[in-house]
Amino acid sequence: MDPDNLRFHLGNGLAIANAYSLLHERGFYEGMREAGESAILNVCRSAWAGSQRYGAAVWSGDISSTFEALQAQVRAGLNMGLSGIPWWTTDIGGFYGGDPESPAFRELPIRWFQYSTFCPLFRLHGNRLVASQNSTMISGGGPNEAWSFGEEAYAIITDLLFLRERLRPYILEQMHLAHEKGIPPMRPLFFDFPRDEACASIDDEFLFGPDLLVAPVLTEGARGRAVYLPVGTSWSDAWSGQNFAVGQHLVAEAPLERIPLYLRANVRLPIREE
Repeated sequence: MDPDNLRFHLGNGLAIANAYSLLHERGFYEGMREAGESAILNVCRSAWAGSQRYGAAVWSGDISSTFEALQAQVRAGLNMGLSGIPWWTTDIGGFYGGDPESPAFRELPIRWFQYSTFCPLFRLHGNRLVASQNSTMISGGGPNEAWSFGEEAYAIITDLLFLRERLRPYILEQMHLAHEKGIPPMRPLFFDFPRDEACASIDDEFLFGPDLLVAPVLTEGARGRAVYLPVGTSWSDAWSGQNFAVGQHLVAEAPLERIPLYLRANVRLPIREE
């Protein structure tokens, strides 16, 4: 675990160990091109500067199934996008732990699904507990499908799956911009509003493309959260249509089935099912 003790073909580990993932991804990318593949995407658990050129889609690895881990994912995703790697995601619900039969646990995958609906990539993956006992990856773990967390959670998750599908044209547009110009689909508020100084310190809400502000609920038991709407444009509640003044702090209601979302100016996106 001490990089200074490692020796690679390219040199001392302290100098070049972080390039391992980049070169690993390059090897797969070039090998697949030589095999005739043209649309190459590799799901990777680590990356380095430049990995995006090799079709690297990065997820944050085997993280804990806790609200604290969920909070960290928001910051991790924003930093990854600012590092030039737009294709990023997490294990919805976390990877390690969590009993799908436990009412106390079921709130977490709901809130994590709400957040992940607005991540560049959208995937469910995890090693759940079995019958309230610790399980191992060798045993396969407990149920972890979208319908595994009870009827209330399944209804909410189903609505989110259809919401993600309704947003597909918008998401594809953002992915095209990322491909052409390197603009990350998921980015901090200051990316689009650099003149609003208040945006520089906000790391628990973000923009998904230019027109959708996402304020995920990241605290267990919370049914509301503070939200800041940047200066420079008008905003409306994506669920109710209520308009807000610019540069406004507010407390958004967030019942279990609802994630606070805001639309920029007069943009129309299919957030609500007609």
